Amino acid sequence: MGTQAIAPEEDIYTKDGTTDYQNNPANKSKTGTWKACPFILGNECCERLAYYGMGTNLVNYLKVQLNQHNVTAINNVTNWSGTCYITPLLGAFLADAYLGRYWTIAIFSIIYIMGMTLLTLSASVPGLRPSCDANGVCHPKTIQSVVTFIALYTIALGTGGIKPCVSSFGADQFDDTDEDEKKHKSSFFNWFYFMINIGALIAASVLVYIQTHVGWGWGFGIPAAAMAIAVVSFFSGTRLYRNQKPGGSPLTRICQVIIASFRKIHVKVPADKSLLYETADEESVVQGSRKLDHTKTLSFFDKAAVETDLDNSKGVVNPWMLSTVTQVEELKSILRLLPIWATGIIFATVYGQMNTLFVVQGGSMDAHMGPNFEIPSASLSIFDTISVIFWVPVYDRLIVPFARKFTGHKHGFTQLQRMGIGLFISIFAMLVAGILEVEKQLL
Repeated sequence: MGTQAIAPEEDIYTKDGTTDYQNNPANKSKTGTWKACPFILGNECCERLAYYGMGTNLVNYLKVQLNQHNVTAINNVTNWSGTCYITPLLGAFLADAYLGRYWTIAIFSIIYIMGMTLLTLSASVPGLRPSCDANGVCHPKTIQSVVTFIALYTIALGTGGIKPCVSSFGADQFDDTDEDEKKHKSSFFNWFYFMINIGALIAASVLVYIQTHVGWGWGFGIPAAAMAIAVVSFFSGTRLYRNQKPGGSPLTRICQVIIASFRKIHVKVPADKSLLYETADEESVVQGSRKLDHTKTLSFFDKAAVETDLDNSKGVVNPWMLSTVTQVEELKSILRLLPIWATGIIFATVYGQMNTLFVVQGGSMDAHMGPNFEIPSASLSIFDTISVIFWVPVYDRLIVPFARKFTGHKHGFTQLQRMGIGLFISIFAMLVAGILEVEKQLL
């Protein structure tokens, strides 16, 4: 009888440092890839349904139920939305430095549910729900408004732990050292974005209709239930997940490189860059990450990796005095990204109006389609969502293979090219919106 060949141990386990739920090296055949992704995608779809189901029509809730003027309601929604995008800094720090992505998502999801539950109670339970007169004008008490905003900012804290971690946690399921797995990572992000918009579509259509015609209690209760389903979906895949160990906060490492560079401002960088400090081990000083090669740009920060007699005097490396080449290159990468990041500021400013000014403007429009159907003002964003849902699979299955033949790039277009194309198309979208606004004023 012949003997069956046994795969070498290095082919059984991932090589990117990921572990399974028992903190053992992740088995490639039993964990990660598309086996784990459905649970992550399901979690994201339900979480986004909950977020947009509550946030899309929030400006109208503040106007109607809390009796706030347009400017006040818009300002409150903008402040809350801004908080939802600041708290991820806290979530990312905790995930990178202490908890890891899995436990950060798990803990903050519970906080998220608490906020959604409190918001539902504030909109449905007598005493917490503002009372309204026969004309539909509500007269909220101070405590009722306070409870509502406590719920909203609890949700903002909850989403701060989920938003920065879920997409990265999905990327962790694909080993970059395995070419076959690496090819699927880009496709995962396409479908990840697709699921976000599925959740947004249901929120902007079904949930907005329920909030407008059935009641706010049901309108917020369903998103709360969706968030509970999101948590169940996430925990259901625990045995299949690959987890990266916390490798320390990149913010701390960045500060260390900057301070070490200025402390050695008078130190000369050697011409032979191989003399710069780096760990002797195969692994990077950043757990779960590979070592980064030295680059010639932003050479001032190379001073942080120059070893001096003072660094070697105590036998222990002081990270605020001496950084590895990998840490220096990490900072350089972030600095090189800043111009790209800056290009999105104006676009994000415009896009941020969709749940505030655009909703208020939609309320002043004739949104009737036929004699018996009227589109709720908060549902106007559905056209953006439908467009994304249509184009993501078309792009993934048709445009990418077609573009790959001409560009030679395995993903069809580079990430930078995709961003540039999107920003270019958005110019025409805003031109059309501006022209329509001018025409409306002339009429």
